[in-house]
Amino acid sequence: MCLLAVQYRLVPESPILVAANREEYVDRPSQTPSIQSGKPRVLCGIDQKAGGTWLGVNQNGLFVGLTNRATVTPLFGQRSRGQLAMDLLRCTSSRRALEKAQTEFAKNRYEGCNIVIADAKAGYVIHADERQEVVEMHEGLNIIGARNLNDPDDARVQLARRLLTLQTLDSPVKFLAVASKVFARAPVGPGRPSMVIRNGDYATVSSSLIALGVKPRDAIYQFSNGAPDDNKYEDYSPMLRDILSRGLREARTKAKVS
Repeated sequence: MCLLAVQYRLVPESPILVAANREEYVDRPSQTPSIQSGKPRVLCGIDQKAGGTWLGVNQNGLFVGLTNRATVTPLFGQRSRGQLAMDLLRCTSSRRALEKAQTEFAKNRYEGCNIVIADAKAGYVIHADERQEVVEMHEGLNIIGARNLNDPDDARVQLARRLLTLQTLDSPVKFLAVASKVFARAPVGPGRPSMVIRNGDYATVSSSLIALGVKPRDAIYQFSNGAPDDNKYEDYSPMLRDILSRGLREARTKAKVS
């Protein structure tokens, strides 16, 4: 499943604010966020079974997030969705990442997924099952789970929207403070939507909070290695600031040369 919320271009100093819970089989191994080798530099967690990632940021301020998408029948994907997400994180902008995704879907078959691609200039969501639909993200709160973006019939998406709009989240600190509580909301009973999922061997296995600001020094990355109602968010901000600073320096050098 997975649940991902992006408050997009609503706070000038932080155009991309993210809260995400990852659901997976609890015995599926993964690595906590780390800086990946290669260019551009990427900060993300790694799925150790199939490779790739479910969520990450690159040095150009490009965010990519992935959720599984419910399909009527299995699609028998030829390639890991997480590997596709990693491919997109190697792109220089959201527009190029969108083009890369469309090329990949034309060449390879993937299981159903929703892919969020966003930088400060443009944001997109790809609904990918038997066909692909591209939806441009609007300014404000964008939430996606196993169905369409902002799906009015998705009870979990609507619960997240209600809880995230109880007050005005007009700063990155306020957004992350509220989101950390919302996404750590424990299950309240069978048949009722919740932010944290526990369903036997399939459950919420991690949670991420991200703020991408205009200045690298203002970036924030907090990660809970486990369900956030039982595990604290640890600070990975220094690594995020490091790659964003690197990206800014490289961009300035390139501009001087040209």
